[in-house]
Amino acid sequence: MIVYGCALLLFLALPAAASPVLTSDSFNPGSPLVAGQQHVVASYVIPSGTTFPRNHELQMQTDLVDAQWTIQVIVDGNNAARQTASGSAAFVNGGILSYPANHDVGFTVTIDGIVPASATGTVTVLQLVEIDNTGNSVPGSQSVITQPVSGASITSVQTAVPSLTPPLVTTTPPVMKSPGSAAGIGITGCCLAGLVWMRRRQQSFLNQRKETPFFVMRT
Repeated sequence: MIVYGCALLLFLALPAAASPVLTSDSFNPGSPLVAGQQHVVASYVIPSGTTFPRNHELQMQTDLVDAQWTIQVIVDGNNAARQTASGSAAFVNGGILSYPANHDVGFTVTIDGIVPASATGTVTVLQLVEIDNTGNSVPGSQSVITQPVSGASITSVQTAVPSLTPPLVTTTPPVMKSPGSAAGIGITGCCLAGLVWMRRRQQSFLNQRKETPFFVMRT
């Protein structure tokens, strides 16, 4: 009886263990999610009066692509250990969460990732589970955050702005001839034609004189 009594006292003296509890979450740009960049913040606490086992760990997973993780531990309202990771999964060692039961312990998980363009229905933003020292999940420790997806991606469309001023077209104006100039050209042409005709008549007359025999009349 004495042995059993001592064992019971020892069990009661040991701090109780409990898995983290989700207290809040937020999303930017918001829910429902759309294809593109997403910023997620989730807050957890270790239940009051309990201690997270030092030889356990937390396994976290997300469906966001190219995820960047930041885990900030908070003890009695003050920042304590901080851990970062990248990829679809992150692991938190129990050593940075294990504090005596008389302390208020919690942590925030920040994820920056991309909602896939092919996502439909719902997306698992964050799944958390506690793993014991044998590599098995602790029953009842799983916490899942899911969000609906709108299925519509937001893209910026650039349109060409037409020029308000039409291009300048230059043309060479036709040369306008005055009536006087045309008349002058016509008169000059007539004069030249007349001179040519008179010259031809004179030449023809001279030729005829050369061809006609000249007789001298003697008395």
